[in-house]
Amino acid sequence: MPILLIALALIGTPLFAVLAGLALIGFASQDSPGSAVIIEMARMAGTSTLTPIPLFALTGYLLAAGSGPTRLIALSQALLGWLPGGLAIACLTASALFTALTGASGVTIIALGGLLLPALRGSGYREKFSLGLVTTSGSLGLLFPPSLPLIIYGFIAEVPIDDLFRAGLLPGLLLVSLLGVYSAVTARRHRIPRTPTSFPALLRAFKEAFGELILPVLVLGGIYGGFLTISEAAALAATYALILTVVVRKELALSQLVQVIRESMVLVGGILIILCSAMGLTSYLVDIQLPMKVLAVMEGHVASKIGFLLLLNVMLLAVGCLMDIFSALVVVAPLIIPLATQFGVNPIHLGIIFLANLEIGYSTPPVGLNLFIASLRFDKPMLTLYAASLPFLALLLLALAVITYWPALSMALVGS
Repeated sequence: MPILLIALALIGTPLFAVLAGLALIGFASQDSPGSAVIIEMARMAGTSTLTPIPLFALTGYLLAAGSGPTRLIALSQALLGWLPGGLAIACLTASALFTALTGASGVTIIALGGLLLPALRGSGYREKFSLGLVTTSGSLGLLFPPSLPLIIYGFIAEVPIDDLFRAGLLPGLLLVSLLGVYSAVTARRHRIPRTPTSFPALLRAFKEAFGELILPVLVLGGIYGGFLTISEAAALAATYALILTVVVRKELALSQLVQVIRESMVLVGGILIILCSAMGLTSYLVDIQLPMKVLAVMEGHVASKIGFLLLLNVMLLAVGCLMDIFSALVVVAPLIIPLATQFGVNPIHLGIIFLANLEIGYSTPPVGLNLFIASLRFDKPMLTLYAASLPFLALLLLALAVITYWPALSMALVGS
């Protein structure tokens, strides 16, 4: 029966049904009541830790429904256009910020891709470089607050979410910076012209995007200043985005608001039902002591923390190819966390390693999700996307090695 469920998953059966089915079969095989799965779901439904997820998701969808992406790109170009590779760096910056706000890589490629790719091609960048940049930058912001995956990992690992927000800043900047340097070198090699911006033009772009720029200041300032909890900051962000988009800018009619809310809650509902089902399965796996059995096997083959981290990276890159980040978090993280603890890996540092791997896995051939989305969005063959993404992936893997084996980078701003 488990093999049948896994086969159904491979042909498109909803993941929550597969996870819940495996949990129920597992408990039945142990002569335990299947109500344990329902109890786990009820426990999760009553926790306040997950409250920020629907609110931050709604915030991202509200901003995407208006002209916020266009204003962010214009401001990034005005600020960075004078640099070598300025437009490409502006694309990286805008994509990272937008992904941090929406929490979803695919949304960034769909919302910004149609603006970024023509702009890059029109400025003289080659198609291969432009496709690789837009495809891989779609997931760059997942380490920046208020990223939904960071919140979910914090819930699963039972670590402070504000500490995770701090821990992700420097590793996230490293990923963006490496691609930015590569973009600058590429622009110089191909003699891509710079686009200097006058102060009046910069000031105008800043004024136009001021509403969007205030949002992260309010959220992060409130959290780190001790004025707001994560849930309160999420509520403030959603309220602010609603007022900005509907009342102030009037870019979203009330008749359209219902559709935007519905789309965002479909995403949230999918995340939560998968999370509930996965936690039910995790409860069964803990009951049969699977983590300890895996640890025993690993201890026989992996003798050091470095070896464990290397094996972890390989496994998580594969997981990132095959599963979306939310599914991977709720299915794999509960199994990895106790193993990492045995090898002395800080759970906050582990979270950053985990998300960095999954972020890169989105663009890793052969089945990275970003590759499929970009192929559909830009009507390009998958092999073309593979070739375009490889140079960027090499740099991201270099950054991953630094993040993995230099824990101080992640822990520097955490204070412990």
